[in-house]
Amino acid sequence: MNWTAPKLWEGEEVWILGGGPSLTKQFNIPDELVQKVIQGLAKPSDYSPYMEKLHNKHVIGINVSYLIGDWIDLIFFGDGGFFLAHMNGLAAFPGLKCSCHPQVVGYNWVKYLAKDTKRIRGISPNPKMVSWNGNSGAAAISVAANMGAKRIVLVGFDMKLNETNNQHWHNLYGRLNAPRNPRKPFQLPFNRHLQGFPQIDKDAKSRGIEIINASPDSAIKEFPKFNVKDLL
Repeated sequence: MNWTAPKLWEGEEVWILGGGPSLTKQFNIPDELVQKVIQGLAKPSDYSPYMEKLHNKHVIGINVSYLIGDWIDLIFFGDGGFFLAHMNGLAAFPGLKCSCHPQVVGYNWVKYLAKDTKRIRGISPNPKMVSWNGNSGAAAISVAANMGAKRIVLVGFDMKLNETNNQHWHNLYGRLNAPRNPRKPFQLPFNRHLQGFPQIDKDAKSRGIEIINASPDSAIKEFPKFNVKDLL
């Protein structure tokens, strides 16, 4: 379903939950619980009580974040394979579902925002589009901006492996994060993902939007970094 991002959050603060492993640390989620979720012995929804202070805020979740809780306002994803694998769960999620992947066209329960081919990087000025920037987390910044956000807080935007070689706060994509086979290594995408943030920074400043990175050890250099506890 073609969509125009509405000004639902004019002048307000919006949080975006990325997939990086720092998300669980920032909300002081016990390591034992994190390991259980990674091993499939617990559900991501078990994280929800630790994130209670976000429950009354405007929140965009990326990809499998929809499994954390129905207090998340909008789920954004840009990967067609993710959509096929999680279609039933996404359909049952009560909040908004939004994607820039053309595979969702025809599903009236998913809001479709096309990729802005004139502004591949940065923040799209067109509320019917997003700047892709090579990854869903960065693309969601266009959604937040065009929905009126004055301040955007990024959490789980690590853009690198953590000390235990985990790429995500979960293990829900069906493959290990570190290379399995040295002959066919899994190509880490971080260098590609980082390329859009300089232009995102410029576009945000020109629109008077403040972006804060609540992923203190993030590889993203453009935005001031804070701990979640300092922001909440």
